[in-house]
Amino acid sequence: MGHTTENQPDLEVLASLAEPLRRALYDFVVAASAEPVSRDEAARAVGVSRQVAAYHLDRLADDGLLEVEFRRLTGKDGPGAGRPSKLYRRSEQDYEMSLPPRRYKLAARILLDAAREGEVVAVAEVARRTGREIGAAGMEAALIETGYEPVIENGETRFRNCPFHVLRERDQETTCGINVALVEGMIESSGADLVAVFAPEEGYCCVRLRPT
Repeated sequence: MGHTTENQPDLEVLASLAEPLRRALYDFVVAASAEPVSRDEAARAVGVSRQVAAYHLDRLADDGLLEVEFRRLTGKDGPGAGRPSKLYRRSEQDYEMSLPPRRYKLAARILLDAAREGEVVAVAEVARRTGREIGAAGMEAALIETGYEPVIENGETRFRNCPFHVLRERDQETTCGINVALVEGMIESSGADLVAVFAPEEGYCCVRLRPT
């Protein structure tokens, strides 16, 4: 009899990205930041037909890696406006794969609860110190390594991903405090002419960077 591990569902989902074209389409959707992309846009980006792109995008959606919404791109409503387009964006679902199984999320959750009940200031200082260590490699490298997915918009650097998304859902105030302190530490160490600003917005991390 086969043995099913707790990792198996995530493994099956992530295996979908082993197909090169599917991975290219996924990367394009992720790079589009908060804006969903259409089948036509995705097809042009990777150089395949709309039909082929649609098949792989729908597979990614079925696997839970992408989310789907429908919208009329013409901006018109009512009769004659045409059918809504099927659009894709990155899923908010988290997937992890570890062999042998590890429970880092559980450990982080325990630490987060301890911080909320105990000395939150100490946790922020540890996060700032960690940021200084990571930031020694340079600000851009530190942000990418940590998983923030930085993008420059309107003169600010915004983060398309929160590395602690699961924890934020449990305790947003404490998690955002950790984010701010971590990025502040990176700035201190790298010497970047930037300031970390707490500015939560749907689809982005709660921190953004502005020139000093």
